[in-house]
Amino acid sequence: MTTSETTLSKRGYHHGDLRAVLVEATRRLVEENGPDHVSIAAACRLAGVSTAAPYKHFRDKTEMLNAVALDGMERQRLQMFAALEGIPEGSPDRVAALGRVYVTFAVAEPGVFRLMFALSGEHADEPALMEKGEEVFGLVKREVARCTGEDEESDAVERRAFALWSFVHGLSFLTIDGKIAKMCGDLEVEPLLADIARRVLAA
Repeated sequence: MTTSETTLSKRGYHHGDLRAVLVEATRRLVEENGPDHVSIAAACRLAGVSTAAPYKHFRDKTEMLNAVALDGMERQRLQMFAALEGIPEGSPDRVAALGRVYVTFAVAEPGVFRLMFALSGEHADEPALMEKGEEVFGLVKREVARCTGEDEESDAVERRAFALWSFVHGLSFLTIDGKIAKMCGDLEVEPLLADIARRVLAA
């Protein structure tokens, strides 16, 4: 039994927390083994509950994985909001801060990060996941609009926001796949994010 299994099993859950504990158990399994190797039985063992317990909240494993992805998106969104605190509105530093959170989240939780963007099959048909993704992207668009003085729904803002998202998304996957370390050595991400933010916003 792993340390995570011991911790969750001993903690158990309080009345009303069953769903949250199952999501956390599934999240840990995703990080340890990847989503393809997650099973309801393993999540139940880790959560310290019966194999019948998940069906009070989830129809199947896909719904449990969707819940983990949704939770990851929301935590990432909240971390982005927190990163903006104290940075003047309209500053490119705010855009760079969003990128920093994006990459940092991917490095901290690569399994969940991959799951969040494995939107195929049932995932692509899950409205809550798609809506949460739009919320996160909307945050980027809002900051781009504030920096450029343009309307948030304009094509120019959409293009700039998409360019920024594409960059940090690719950088995140290159980082967690070990490509950055192999190709660029000790690349400093912070000045890179700041430089890209300034360049895209000025384009």
